[in-house]
Amino acid sequence: VQLQASGGGLAQPGGSLRLSCAASGFAFDYYAIGWFRQAPGKEREGVSCISSSEGMTYYADSVKGRFTISRDNAKNSVYLQMNSLKAEDTAVYYCAAVWDPYGSVWLSDPTSKPYDYWGQGTQVTVSS
Repeated sequence: VQLQASGGGLAQPGGSLRLSCAASGFAFDYYAIGWFRQAPGKEREGVSCISSSEGMTYYADSVKGRFTISRDNAKNSVYLQMNSLKAEDTAVYYCAAVWDPYGSVWLSDPTSKPYDYWGQGTQVTVSS
């Protein structure tokens, strides 16, 4: 099982980055995929999540209207388009997978569930 996050880097405030999460080794189509982030000295935060069938998405209030999550099941990949970046978006971003063939994780905040698989992080730094 592998989740490979990539696409992080340095961006200026107001700029954009696109993160990618490539999955392998499990039945990707049956898993919801979430993006999380952790800044130095802060707790990990759920940023966004997309359902297995791409029918449902979730965004934390802090990124709503700026970030867009999408997935391509044919490529076993999930993407996080991050626009209008702010300094407070600086963090290590992780993608993770949770078993969700019936949509049960969407009964409440889907990022609050215990996730089954985690990838390594990719650093996002927003600074002028």
